[in-house]
Amino acid sequence: MAQLFFITGTDTDVGKTVASAQLIRGFCNAGYKTVGMKPAASGCERSGDILINMDVEAHRSASNIDAPLALINPYRFEPAISPHLAAKDAGVTIDLTHLINCAEQLSRMADIVIIEGAGGWYAPLSEDLAIADLASALNAPVIVVVGMRLGCLNHALLTIEAIQLRGLVVAGWIANLIDPDFNRYAENLAYLKQRITAPLLAEFTYDNEALTAAINPEAIARLCPALSACD
Repeated sequence: MAQLFFITGTDTDVGKTVASAQLIRGFCNAGYKTVGMKPAASGCERSGDILINMDVEAHRSASNIDAPLALINPYRFEPAISPHLAAKDAGVTIDLTHLINCAEQLSRMADIVIIEGAGGWYAPLSEDLAIADLASALNAPVIVVVGMRLGCLNHALLTIEAIQLRGLVVAGWIANLIDPDFNRYAENLAYLKQRITAPLLAEFTYDNEALTAAINPEAIARLCPALSACD
């Protein structure tokens, strides 16, 4: 079975897809069969009778596995709203058991599965299910993408604490400079490095070049030693 990594962020639109694509490419470059998964995606575009999500397409372009769309993106919705609202409008209930089953099927096809959440850690998938519940059910190490902007210190530390309270491992974090005018970036980064015990895996800016890059080999090396899939 594959090693899973769950990607969450300090908010929506902080670069989870950039991080996921870079991680997928990094593991592929290191010789691992790697696939991405986006359990639920809203804001999809219609292509004939198929809904396509650009985050999922970024995963697919980075992966070295051609997995079925039904597994890598089980729930797809056209409105660009919270998945729990989009699902309700569509008369669909996002089912935890189905998501776990899809992840297990992907695990039999790959060495590494990178699972990108929606929104932040407590973003809802239904009235009774949140991103945190899915990550807990999968028992996957979590990688946190920190959107580096004003307020990021509080958001990052709250997210890390919430993950640890679930008994999950924070495998690492990524600093993404989403505000080019963010004042005192270096000092804020240093503050987080002092208080987050997990390794800082990468720093990048949220742009098109970052989306098509691979995370550096040193970051992959930091993730691999304790993982059975990386032996």
